Amino acid sequence: MPTPSPSTPRDGRWLALTVLCLGVLMIVLDTTIVNVALPSIRADLGFSEATLAWVVNAYVLTYGGFLLLGGRLGDLFGHRRLFLLGLVLFTLASLACGLASSREWLVVARGIQGLGGAVVTAVALSLIMDLFTEPAERAKAMGVYGFVCAGGGSVGVLLGGLLVSTLSWHWVFLVNLPIGLAVAVASLRLLPAVHGSSDMRHLDVGGAVSVTAALILAVYAIVGGNEAGWLSARTLGMLAGAAVLFVLFLAIEARVRAPLVPLQLFRLRNLAIANMVGVLWAGAMFAWFFLSALYLQLVLGYGPMQVGLAFLPGNLVMAACSLGLSARIVMRFGIRRPLAGGLLVAALGLALFARAPADGQFLLDVLPGMVLLGLGAGIAFNPVLLAAMNDVEPRDSGLASGVVNTAFMMGGALGLAILASLAAARTGALLEAGVAGTVALNGGYRVAFLVGTGFALLAAALGGLLLRPRMATATATEPALP
Repeated sequence: MPTPSPSTPRDGRWLALTVLCLGVLMIVLDTTIVNVALPSIRADLGFSEATLAWVVNAYVLTYGGFLLLGGRLGDLFGHRRLFLLGLVLFTLASLACGLASSREWLVVARGIQGLGGAVVTAVALSLIMDLFTEPAERAKAMGVYGFVCAGGGSVGVLLGGLLVSTLSWHWVFLVNLPIGLAVAVASLRLLPAVHGSSDMRHLDVGGAVSVTAALILAVYAIVGGNEAGWLSARTLGMLAGAAVLFVLFLAIEARVRAPLVPLQLFRLRNLAIANMVGVLWAGAMFAWFFLSALYLQLVLGYGPMQVGLAFLPGNLVMAACSLGLSARIVMRFGIRRPLAGGLLVAALGLALFARAPADGQFLLDVLPGMVLLGLGAGIAFNPVLLAAMNDVEPRDSGLASGVVNTAFMMGGALGLAILASLAAARTGALLEAGVAGTVALNGGYRVAFLVGTGFALLAAALGGLLLRPRMATATATEPALP
C-alpha cells in the first residue's frame, strides 16, 4: 500500500503533525471548555439542574460509543478520508451548537459533535503512524500528540473562562469554526492520502452495532450512576445490558469472516497491557483534573480564570517533557521504565493533593502537586501510546487507536464516577457529623485523591512489570492478524 517513505520532506511531515494536533486539540478542548459555560447555558436556555447534565452527557455518549467503530472505518476506507469526515462533522455540529436557541437543539448538536470527535480522535494516531516510521521521530511525534491530549483539557478551562467572561457561551462552540476550516484545508494538502489497507471492504455490521450499543449503554450507566444510585435498578440494568451486548459482540467476532475487531489483536501483549494501564491512568487523571478544579473553586474560592492559571505551571512542565525530554528518555531506556517512572511521579503528585488542607496555599499545597503531575504525565503518556501502537500491523492501526482511546475514555468516565461518589459519600458523612461545609468538601476530595493515587500506583506496577522492555515492532513470533 502507498505510505509515506523516509524520503518524504521532513518539514512536510512535521507540518502535517501540527495539523493533526490542531484537529485533536479542538476535540480535547471541547471536553472541558463547555464546563465553564454551563451556568450561562442553563440561564439562557432554561435547563434544569438535571437536564443540564445532558449538554455534557450527549457528547460523552456518542464520543465513547463510536471510538472503536471510527478507528475500524479508518482502516477500511482510509485514515485521511475519515479524519476529514469527522472534522467536517464536528465543525458543522459546533456551528449548530453555537447557534442553538433551544435545549433540544443544543443536546442533539452536542451528540453529533461527539460522533465527529470520536472519528477524528480514533484515526489521528494511525495518521501519525503513517507519517513517522523511524522510531526516534515516531517517539518525538507521539510526545507532541501526548502533550496535546494530556494538557489540552486545562487550556480549555482557561479559554472557556476568557470567552464566557468577554463574549458569551455561544463562542465556546463558534471558536471551533475557523480552526476546523483551517485544519480541513491544510489536511487536504499535507496529510498522506493512504487508501484503506484492508483487502476486504465488508463491514461487520453485527459487530459494529453490538459493540457500539454496549459502549453507549455502559457510558450512560457510568455517567448517571451517581445521580440514579449505583445499586439502582436502572444502573444495574444498563450495566447488565451492556455486558450482554459485549458477550454477543465477542460471539460475533469469533464467527464472522471479516470481524470488526480480530480477537487475535489482544494477544499482542503490549497492546493489552497498555490498555489496562490506560484505564487506570485515565481514571486517576480525569478525577484529579475535575476534583482539583472543584477544590480550587469551592474550597479555596478561586474563580474560573484563576483555576486555569493554576493549571498553567503543570502544563508548562508537561510541555517541556512531552515535546523534548520524553522522546529522548524512550529512545534511551525503552517504554517500560519511563512509563513506570512517570506514573510513580504522578502518583506522588496525587498524594500531595490528598494532604491539601481546607485553608491551603497555592505555593505550598497546589503548585508542587501540579508540577509533579505535569512531569509524570509528560514522561508517561508517550510510552503508553507507543506501547499500544508499536506492535500493531499498519492495516489494524486505526482499530488499535480506537481501542486505546476507548480504554482511556471508559477508564476516565468510570474513574471519575467512582472517585466522585467516594468524595460525595465522605463529604456527606462529615456534614452529618457536624463538620463545616468547606472542611467537609475538602475531606471528600482528599479521600478521592488518595484512591486515585492507588490507581496510578497500580498502573505503574502493571507497566513496569508486564510490558516488554523494548520499543519495537511486532516480531515474527507474534500472532499475525487476518
